[in-house]
Amino acid sequence: MNATTHPRLPARRGGGAGTWWSKAVLRAVEEAAFGEKELRAGRALARSGAVGSITVEEGGAVAAVTEGQDAFTVEVTLPALDESDAAAFTELVAAESGRIGALLAGQLPHSFVEAVEEAGVELLPYGGELGSACSCDSWLDPCPHALAVWTQLAWLIQADPFVLTHLRGLSRDRVLRDLHHLTRPRPPDAGLPGDSAGPADDLDDLAVAEDAAARAARLLEQPSDTW
Repeated sequence: MNATTHPRLPARRGGGAGTWWSKAVLRAVEEAAFGEKELRAGRALARSGAVGSITVEEGGAVAAVTEGQDAFTVEVTLPALDESDAAAFTELVAAESGRIGALLAGQLPHSFVEAVEEAGVELLPYGGELGSACSCDSWLDPCPHALAVWTQLAWLIQADPFVLTHLRGLSRDRVLRDLHHLTRPRPPDAGLPGDSAGPADDLDDLAVAEDAAARAARLLEQPSDTW
């Protein structure tokens, strides 16, 4: 199973302004919480840096959360897309040339998510989908430790939408691989003699998009007074 470990996030005073898609995930976390008290406790743990590195894999994530002298293991889950929905998602990414570049640049266009939803594919989560299990003795599900992990996942998703697709079963590597397969040309005998499209063209398009996205990301990291 393809897993990606994200380093521990430093303590922070707040969650930041956020993006529209990270706010949508945080709304799902609010929906999942038992009450305001537990939600505040989870947010406090997330902001304090109590959540360790988070390992994300298809359908969920795992992290350690410290509280005082205790440490707890938290597993959270989100239903992964089935093969049909995963294929539909990849086709929608390929439908417009700018979509893969946007994802690689850390963006999740609203129009793309609308197209995904219109196709019947669940990308953004709702509260009832957020599962969890924690080694603490709380009877709450999710407990504050799990809410802390979900809160930090929302922050990770804010910077990298591929964290969300990974939770849904589509890691960055799988999305790119499936795009390669989807855009590969037909066999030579299925095309016309004058056809110029080929594997190199398709791969070059993705390489150019990835390079452009990397440059955009580096630019965004620069201080605003250098722009």
